[in-house]
Amino acid sequence: MEVDFAEDRICFLRYDFRGATVHPFGMVTPAQIRDADWKAIRPEIRTAHGETLFIPKRQQSDLEQFCGRHGIAWKLRQDTWGDLLEPFLDTQFAPEDERATILRLGEAGFSPEEVTGIRRRLTPLMHAYNFDAMLWEWSYLGLFDLLNAANAPIVEPSLQKALGDPKAFYDWTMKIAERHR
Repeated sequence: MEVDFAEDRICFLRYDFRGATVHPFGMVTPAQIRDADWKAIRPEIRTAHGETLFIPKRQQSDLEQFCGRHGIAWKLRQDTWGDLLEPFLDTQFAPEDERATILRLGEAGFSPEEVTGIRRRLTPLMHAYNFDAMLWEWSYLGLFDLLNAANAPIVEPSLQKALGDPKAFYDWTMKIAERHR
């Protein structure tokens, strides 16, 4: 991922997530940005169309300054994908923690059956990403990690291909990301 901040636009010089409006390169203007979170684990902007675009961590202050210059609001947002991908972490959760996660997802409009279906669809991909590729992440997997798993060379291409059309998969992840409390 490579990003350049100009006075009146953010230029994505290399954006590796297939399906993104800025893949493999593109730009967004302040008018296209709804809000941003430069304090997030992976700094991000959210477009007016509901797309989350990530910025390299080393450019966190560039994003903050850009948003300040253009009056773009900082907004902390619950990462729904963090809850959905929790079972793929290299850790165990107590039953009460699992219930709390399901409750949060329920508050965001996810039925237990939908949660099960989403997790079932992503199990081969996320196991390959976190365990087979030996990342062993134990604290947090979110939207960035899911998109990385769907695009990174560390995951068997057949698992990525099984997700279907990259644009349709990407759009599906963005719609889910928009569902939060």
